Amino acid sequence: MAKVKVTQVRSTIKRPKDQKATIVALGLGKINKSVEVENTPQIAGMVRKVSHLVKVEEA
Repeated sequence: MAKVKVTQVRSTIKRPKDQKATIVALGLGKINKSVEVENTPQIAGMVRKVSHLVKVEEA
């Protein structure tokens, strides 16, 4: 599978609990933190849910 680099670019303050939980599940939590994850359908759905808080690049 291809890997993607997900970087948090916006804060989770004043966001719904489900979006905060999704950020934590992706391994993020602080602005400018990045993680490399496999591009599975589950991860793609999580990224889509918080797309306004993260930046995604091909790794």
